[in-house]
Amino acid sequence: MTNMHPGQDGTYSLRDFIAQTAERDNPGEVFELESSKMLEVKVNGTRIWSKLGAMIAYKGNLSFKREGTLEGGLMKALKRAVTQEMSPLAKIEGRGVAYLADQGKEIQILRLAGDSLNVNGNDLLAFDDSVQYDITMMRRMAGMAAGGLFSVRVQGHGMVAILSHGKPLTLRVTPNEPVFTDPNATIAWSGNLQPQLRMDSSLRSILGRGGGETYQMAFQGDGFVVVQPYEEFEAGMLGSDDSHGGGIGRTIGDLFD
Repeated sequence: MTNMHPGQDGTYSLRDFIAQTAERDNPGEVFELESSKMLEVKVNGTRIWSKLGAMIAYKGNLSFKREGTLEGGLMKALKRAVTQEMSPLAKIEGRGVAYLADQGKEIQILRLAGDSLNVNGNDLLAFDDSVQYDITMMRRMAGMAAGGLFSVRVQGHGMVAILSHGKPLTLRVTPNEPVFTDPNATIAWSGNLQPQLRMDSSLRSILGRGGGETYQMAFQGDGFVVVQPYEEFEAGMLGSDDSHGGGIGRTIGDLFD
């Protein structure tokens, strides 16, 4: 591919622009990164689940339907209503290609091979129909003042695309070296970890937050946690004032490479 070089006035020829920004094809993969911030999804008679409103373009004979309130069962609907952890999903069906993006966030594609992963609901972009999901509550909490700590657990075999503001950082958690994170910057962690939610009022003066308490997520055991260089304050991770919000086909183990 020829690199696109601007003229002296900073403009590009139309031919160079089209050549540089045209879609790339990687046959065989259901999920493909068109760029670090745009996901191409090949739908070939199967069902794909995506974040509602993430579709920016498509071609072919595709249908997009909002997930029904009780489609995942009554219990899942109640969890979603109570926790507000996850917005409704969209079903993509038919045959064609869809392009997904969300507010210019970076996209990482992971291939689950019987693994499980906990994801902040706001950072789950898309997944195969073969991947199961559920909203889970962390049981090991230092207190209930925050209203609970919830996440979306995805597990099974298939592709999952997650989002992050900026390039994510994966930190290894070992029995001898726990990891502490800001809930508002934490986007995912390995399914075997059960983080504790701790309050540390001493950090409030350091971080300059004016109200509420400052919470940390404490990860202990053997696994990993993924953080982003951004604090995302949206309903979901916490129910109080302090709430938050790679390569193609990598396995979970590849996060450590």
